[in-house]
Amino acid sequence: MGNEQMEENTVDGGVMNVSADAYVATTPPPQESFESVGFEPREPKSLEEAGLHPNDLYPLVLKYLFLHGTNSGSRIADQLKLPFHILEPVLAQLKADLLVGHKNSAGVGDYEYELSPKGVEQSKLHLARNSYCGAAPVGLGEYRKAVKAQSVKNLRPSFDQVKGALADLTLSDMMICQLGQAINSGRSMFLFGPPGNGKTSIARRAIRSVAEIVWIPRALTVGGEVVRLFDPMQHEAAPLDDDGGITRKDIDHRWIRIKRPTIVVGGELEMKHLEATLNPVTGIIEAPVHVKSNCGCMVVDDFGRQQISTSELLNRWIVPMESGTDFLNLPSGRQVSLPFDQLLIFSTNLDPVNLCDEAFLRRIPYKIEVFDPTEDQFRQLFQKLLYERQFKIEKGVVDYLIEYHYKRTGRPFRFCHVGDLLQQAHDFCEFHRRPLVFDRDIVELAVLNYFSGMEGAMV
Repeated sequence: MGNEQMEENTVDGGVMNVSADAYVATTPPPQESFESVGFEPREPKSLEEAGLHPNDLYPLVLKYLFLHGTNSGSRIADQLKLPFHILEPVLAQLKADLLVGHKNSAGVGDYEYELSPKGVEQSKLHLARNSYCGAAPVGLGEYRKAVKAQSVKNLRPSFDQVKGALADLTLSDMMICQLGQAINSGRSMFLFGPPGNGKTSIARRAIRSVAEIVWIPRALTVGGEVVRLFDPMQHEAAPLDDDGGITRKDIDHRWIRIKRPTIVVGGELEMKHLEATLNPVTGIIEAPVHVKSNCGCMVVDDFGRQQISTSELLNRWIVPMESGTDFLNLPSGRQVSLPFDQLLIFSTNLDPVNLCDEAFLRRIPYKIEVFDPTEDQFRQLFQKLLYERQFKIEKGVVDYLIEYHYKRTGRPFRFCHVGDLLQQAHDFCEFHRRPLVFDRDIVELAVLNYFSGMEGAMV
């Protein structure tokens, strides 16, 4: 479990130990979730209803035929994720313009289409601009409506839902109340505190407490420019099946059903990642990371260690955080407004006061400190993981570890230490072909390997 472990937030001494019972007792019943409303993009009946102009489809058809050769109209329609009856007049116009021709019949009302010499020239011109020939794009207006309908601000998870989403972490009811209130509001939060106590783990799981599924367009059209939104590296598809994997026919397949995204960026974040970027090889415009996280969660991990300064990052987002709208500059110079709608979480080991000024901190309404575990919590987690990982335990070995390597050295407890030390023990036993036994000798070796060179950094 290692870095995935979390601490209780009720700590003796420094923080008031507050029971969450009163909060739980007065929690209102959760509102109807978005999924229960049954939002689904409906298949368009016409090109106008799809929010498209024939000019949006001509380049896609020509590029597809150039790259894939002769194909039937129905197969081209499948590629563009549109009903054939919508694409049919577009193909007819391309034939009238002498850009494509019929090669063979492909069934009732359908033909095999091939490029004419003039069509080949046009295809090359379009490919010189960009190589995109996937699903037909969706208009900005429809996308804005979809984000509004699926906004995280519309969902009101209950205490039990938040607790269930974080069930594999060790959290107090008070901590769950703090996190739940932030998630319920759909507003941004700061998670801060010592390293190794699970801030990133909390952030990654936060969106699990709300309705799981959203629909996003595969691509957007902006004045003739195509911006690719669906990213298989960041989004996890959740196909809609009826029986035996049969997808319903009344869905607009230009959209894709995905799990609410959680996009994590760390020290690699640069200002270019916050703008639409043009791939110089393909010519395709990629949406920035925060647009890809719409209707989900955006985690800025290790905040303060990015390639850009904290002031640059905060100034870039300060207006979108308040207005819910971001103005995006496209490579062509065109500026468009897009929704800025996600659970935005900043996670840091540094003191937020030293990272940004009061004006920005005020705009992040939830500042939640993630504390070191108590000794009891540390012991409980050790016992739990020793059992789960099937270690035999020498009597008193956990007491020995805590007394000699924590209390006497003044070393702070961290939840990540538990899993990491047990991994050291597992590696030793596996290498020496020994049974999994957690004894004092292995404790000494694990401590030597793990903590050497870390003492100054852990104080």
